[in-house]
Amino acid sequence: MPVKSDAGLASVLRISVMRLSRRLRNQRADDHQLTANQLGVMATVNRHGALTIGEIAALEKVRPPSTTRTVSSLEALGLAVREPHPTDGRQVVVRLADEGRRILAADRKRRDAWLARRLHELSPEEKEILRQAAPILERLAAA
Repeated sequence: MPVKSDAGLASVLRISVMRLSRRLRNQRADDHQLTANQLGVMATVNRHGALTIGEIAALEKVRPPSTTRTVSSLEALGLAVREPHPTDGRQVVVRLADEGRRILAADRKRRDAWLARRLHELSPEEKEILRQAAPILERLAAA
C-alpha cells in the first residue's frame, strides 16, 4: 500500500532503515567487539585522513568528549594512533593504525557482500530505484 503523507513516509523509512541497519550490524565479525561508535570513528578517519578530535566530532555529529573516549579506546586496542598536529603544537591528529585499516576493510567487505547478495534478489527496476534513492538517503543522513 503506497504511503501518502510525509509523516507516513517518515515512519516507514525510519523502520526500514533501522531494520536494515540492524541486519548489517549483525554481519559484523565475531572476532572483534567494536561498537558502532568505534567503527564510525574509524570509517571517518579512514575516509578523511588524519583528523583532530574536534574534526572527528563534527563529522560524526557528536561532542568532543565522547570522541576522545572513543579514540582512547581505539588507541588502547592498537587500532588508532595519535600524532602531533603538523602545524598546531597544541593539538594532535588521529590516524588509523594498520590493524585498524585491516579490520575496517574486512568489516566493510563482509557487510557489502551480504548486502550485494540481498540486492541480487531484486529486480532491475528495484535496483534502479535504489540507485536513485541512495544519494537522497545520504543527504538525509548528513543533515
